[in-house]
Parts: sequence; structure tokens; C-alpha cells
Amino acid sequence: MKPITVIGGGLAGCEAAWQLAKRDIDVIIVEMKPEVKSPAHALDGMAELLCSNSFRGAGLTGAVGLLKEELRLVGSLLMDCAAKTAVPAGRALAVNRQLFSQTVEAAISTHPKIKIERRRQDTLPTDDLTILASGPLTDGPLMESLQRCGVSLSYHDAIAPMISADSLDRSVIFAADRYEDNTKDAGYLNCPMNEREYFEFVQALVNAQKTPLKDFETAPFFEGCLPVEEMASRGAQTLSHGPLKPVGLIDPRTGKRPYAVVQLRKEDTAGTAYNLVGFQTRLTRPEQLRVLRTIPGMEKAVFERYGQIHRNSFVDAPRMLDKWLRLNTAPNVTLAGQITGVEGYVESIASGCLAAVYIAAQLRGETPVFPPASTALGGIARHTGRAVSNYQPSNIVWSMIETAPRARRQKKHEHRQAAAKQALSDIAYWIAKI
Repeated sequence: MKPITVIGGGLAGCEAAWQLAKRDIDVIIVEMKPEVKSPAHALDGMAELLCSNSFRGAGLTGAVGLLKEELRLVGSLLMDCAAKTAVPAGRALAVNRQLFSQTVEAAISTHPKIKIERRRQDTLPTDDLTILASGPLTDGPLMESLQRCGVSLSYHDAIAPMISADSLDRSVIFAADRYEDNTKDAGYLNCPMNEREYFEFVQALVNAQKTPLKDFETAPFFEGCLPVEEMASRGAQTLSHGPLKPVGLIDPRTGKRPYAVVQLRKEDTAGTAYNLVGFQTRLTRPEQLRVLRTIPGMEKAVFERYGQIHRNSFVDAPRMLDKWLRLNTAPNVTLAGQITGVEGYVESIASGCLAAVYIAAQLRGETPVFPPASTALGGIARHTGRAVSNYQPSNIVWSMIETAPRARRQKKHEHRQAAAKQALSDIAYWIAKI
């Protein structure tokens, strides 16, 4: 049997290749880096994290936390690599981006069933079994080849700036995780703002010069990853109730809760660099310097990476794909990752895992087994099949997961704890079947 071709060495592609290889299936990963990079890429290696270094919340009462735990039970390579390269981040799972990429690539490149081909793929193979996991930045001839198979859509996405740690004023900025007294190992630095500083900052964001949207200016922003200046334009209090919310944080200089807080999250274990949480932006570089340096404690901030905006592309999955993620017009081609309309690192990994599981079953002559609807993996699987008039990317949320009715007087967290327990039991049963 010919090897399965996986186009793209991102999160979904690497996870799909690993899941196939561990089932004794030969795989070829076609990865264009380091020879070719998109404007958003910085690293040479595979599994590069772009917008953030965070895999988000770890608790099982959160849908993404449940999804991470289900993936660990399935034997996810990328969840294992994330655990090995984690940096302090409070209740979230965050990683050292470069070390994470290196760890994933080391595992992929040394697996005897996986071969890596470093080249750009310009056509979509339709005669042999292929997983297209080229990501939301797919463009050029490959995107044109995909478009000939159906309809493609697009939306905007943005990346947050990264700041050198030694350029921050620690006499103003304090280390703390929300609701936690221990500051020694805190994963976050906090820039406190009083009321005047906050409203002046919001006004500066709204008035700052933005990068033109050029040829894709009609595409919408993804609501789950809005540029900070877009949030500011929606109302003066939007940021104070969003990424600048000060709840659970006390400024040690005053002993009080600040009016607003800009949080910075560690990029590496040593804490040499921090990214601004929730600060995806399309401000021009000079404006990023001018406006972000008005944040208390960041007056002399040195930018290791500027924020930027780019176009993310995805397909209209309910119309273009069958329930096993195969193109209706080219059944040998399975799509995986953000190009299917899942949003987020963990969701992309889950999509790659599912694509591999489906193909492995087909190669055995079996009908693929859908993850139970009570699980987060099942929620991801069903998202791409929902028949809606305006299909949009989505993170995993509890509304995608079928749960028992909430009992009278049962608190929300108690209901979700019970739902998570049931999901982990059901996913274990599914794993045994696959």
C-alpha cells in the first residue's frame, strides 16, 4: 500500500501523521518550511504556534480542558509534547514555542513509519489517500486546486506582540496569577491601570493607525480572536470586561484591585520574553510602539515580535465534506485542522487525530466510529457537519457536547464536572473500539 500523504506539518498534520504511524501505516509529510514561509511564520520547524503560546485552560469543567484530557487518553503526540515543554501559566497550559516545535519535530522525524519531504505542494492529489492539513494560511496554487473542488471562505486573524522581559519596569508590574497568593512561580506579569490610564489607553487604541486590509478587506474578523483595537472600538468598557479584566488580582503597591490590568504571559521557562494576553493587533509597527508603551511598566518595552494581521482560510465544511472529513468531490482527500473550520490549537490537534482515526478504519475495511456525542472530541467531529447557512470557525464550547439535563439546584460547575466524568468514561469506550 502506498504511504498516506499528509500535506502540512502544523499541529493537525503532525498529529494525523503520528496517529497513522502508531497504527503501523506509512506516512509522508510534505512540509514547505524552512524553504518557504508565509509572512506569519517565524520558526523553521514544524508545529509552530503563531497567535499565542497558550493551549488555554486546563480544568475539566472547561470544554477545552476536557478536550485536552480526551486527547491525552487517545495518545496524542502533541499533548505529550506540550506537557514536556510547558511554562508556568496559572490555570492554563502554555509552552515554550521553540522547544515545543523542536520536540514535536524530533518525534516525527525519528519515527520509522514517517518520512518528511521538504517542499511546497502546489496541487491537490486526488488519486491517492491524502490528508490536507495545510492550515488556515493555505494560498496560491494549492488553494486554487482546492477551490476547484468547491467553495472556500476566509476571515481575518491577528497575532499579539512579544516583549523582552528585561525591558519591563518591575517596580510597577507585579507577578501574580488570578486568585493565587503565590507570586514566586506565577506565569503572568500584570500591568495595573487606574481609571484615567485605562480610558486614555482605550482612546489611543481607537485612534491609532491600522494596517490596511488590502485584498481581503471584506472578510470578517474571527470573534474569538479579535484585534484589541477592534474590541476597544466596540465600547469603552469592552476591554475592562475582557482581556483587561482585573478580577482576582491585587496590586501590591496599593493593596487594592486595579481598575484594569494588562497581562503578559511567559514565552519560555526562563521568562526571557512575554506576550501580551489578548493583544492581537493590526496597528502599524510605529503605532504599536507609541500606544503600547503607554501601558504602565511598559514605557521602555523592547518588541521581540510585533503584532500583525493575516488572512485565515477555511472551507464550508458542511457543504464540501462528508462526515468523515472527506471532500465530496474527491473522496480520497481528507481535510484536517483549521482549514475545516475548527478554531484553536487543541481543536486543530483533535481534527488531525480524528482524520487519522477515520482513515485507519477505512484501510481496515471498517466503517469509522464517530466519537460519542457526550465527549469533546464528538463535539469537534459534529461541528464540521452542522448544516448552517453561515458556517463559521469555532472553538470547542460546552454547547457542542451533549450532556444530561442540569438537575434542579445543581450548580453549573457541578453539572460540568459530572458531564466531564461521563465524557472520559465514554471516550475510553470509544478508544477501545478504535
